Amino acid sequence: MKSRQGAQLDRKKLLGDPVMVITIVILVIFLTLFILYPLAILLVDSIYSSDTGLTTSFFTSVLSMRSFRTAITNTLRVGFVVGLASTAIGLLFAYVEVYVDIHSRIMSGLFKVVSMLPVVSPPFVLSLSMIMLFGKAGIITRYLLHIYDNSVYGFWGIVIVQTLTFFPVCYMMLKGLLKNIDPSLEEATRDMGASRSKVFMSVTLPLLLPGLGNAFLVTFIESIADFANPMIIGGSYDTLATTIYLRITGAYDKNGASAMAVVLLLITMVMFMIQKYYLEKKSAATLTGKATRGRMMIEDKSVAIPLTILCGAVALFVILMYACVPFGALFRTWGYDFHLTTKWFAQVFQKYKGLKAFKDSFVLSLIAAPITALLSMIISYLVVKKSFKLKGFIELVSMLAMAVPGTVLGIGYIRGFSGGLFRTGILQGLYGTGAILVIVFVVRSLPTGTRSGISALRQIDKSIEESAYDMGANSFTVFMSVTLPLIKDSFLSGLVTAFVRSITAISAIILLVTPSYLLITVRINEFAEKGAYGIACAFATILIVITYGAVSLMNLFIRFFGTSRKIGKQTD
Repeated sequence: MKSRQGAQLDRKKLLGDPVMVITIVILVIFLTLFILYPLAILLVDSIYSSDTGLTTSFFTSVLSMRSFRTAITNTLRVGFVVGLASTAIGLLFAYVEVYVDIHSRIMSGLFKVVSMLPVVSPPFVLSLSMIMLFGKAGIITRYLLHIYDNSVYGFWGIVIVQTLTFFPVCYMMLKGLLKNIDPSLEEATRDMGASRSKVFMSVTLPLLLPGLGNAFLVTFIESIADFANPMIIGGSYDTLATTIYLRITGAYDKNGASAMAVVLLLITMVMFMIQKYYLEKKSAATLTGKATRGRMMIEDKSVAIPLTILCGAVALFVILMYACVPFGALFRTWGYDFHLTTKWFAQVFQKYKGLKAFKDSFVLSLIAAPITALLSMIISYLVVKKSFKLKGFIELVSMLAMAVPGTVLGIGYIRGFSGGLFRTGILQGLYGTGAILVIVFVVRSLPTGTRSGISALRQIDKSIEESAYDMGANSFTVFMSVTLPLIKDSFLSGLVTAFVRSITAISAIILLVTPSYLLITVRINEFAEKGAYGIACAFATILIVITYGAVSLMNLFIRFFGTSRKIGKQTD
């Protein structure tokens, strides 16, 4: 009864705050227009024909295509194997870091580098490296092993590249979960005479199972939605994302592409719902919270050394793969002439309009980043701190973009804003402009920033903001002067994450880029498909330097101006 009265009081306060009401209305319009509407247009295109009206013929047609059925099977097969492999390797890395006594700072540094590299690099860089190391002209296959007919294209090429790309995500997720397991639960089992392996199988693993399932599903969704890696290294091994792209760009079949996109969207949505509404809740209930005392680290050399060597080998292999990119840009002809040259970097700017590509990508990402960060914090604030009827809608739709494959969203935007309901007017004019690219960047990065903001806001006591309200401040003033400074670290982190995700994006924007705008990732993809690896590597190297620099500046800024530093000074 009290909670109901409290909710009613919160709603009355909300209605009495015009700034907050206007903010909610604008958010609902934005989310509806740029997330739900393109997906709804896709659904309409897949079931409606101007000649026959409502029909299932488009689904019947694509499902009867052998190539499409093969693409579905291939996609699910790749997603399942990549999900299992990424989760297993991620668990190995997380377990070694949390449980094993690693005296080597070099190993700790390797772990940090490996977790950082996939964040600051384009999603398909490892495909380039895989071809340059293990292809027909690969250094390892051709020059070290003298294998001249090796092919890295197909199922295993995609699996290896995606696993190396996505396992750091699992590692970061599982590391946090392992740290939160109370050591006393494991020590009690050890005191009863159980071995390390028995403790892991009977205590640690059961507590970790929901988290493992969560990591698997997140990786599975990322894998089946991935477009760039299968496009570059897939060869004739078609996946749903590449099949949809070729259907819309090659066959110009909007209805068939829409039906295919809806099938892919349904698969990712089901996985997202399981991950979001089942496994996340179960994870929170299963883990026992923050450790009450220090964990007894594994010092037994028979366990620590093999695990550390295994992780070190994987980490070194990942670093080797990434190191190929700058070397690929410095060799005259990869696989044939290894004399050093800067001609590829020179051609990037002199011949291939590299300056325009970097300028367009940088400016659009720089515009999208603060918008994304601010929107994420506002949505997080509304979800955590306010009570109103549309709160569930805002939370669900803002997180929905996480489950929507980039290719699907791109087709939705083409259909929605170059036709659809907006055949005239300002929204129809969005297609082909920089504005629609900025909007796509914002929508794609919104879930990451929102999740970070929600986590940060849940740690803030409500009484801190209530005291500001009691002094007569409105919601806007409270948010800007009280809440936002307290979550400054999350805001800054979201800002740079949004910038990095935007400047390295490919799948959502490859269908929306027009000759008016040149984007770095699209250029890298174009040259990689043509086999011009020198130019592709030169573009990729400069892009990695830009993104790594942005992340480093963010970390430096937080270290000197972040919330945690100020709080630390006050408590000293």
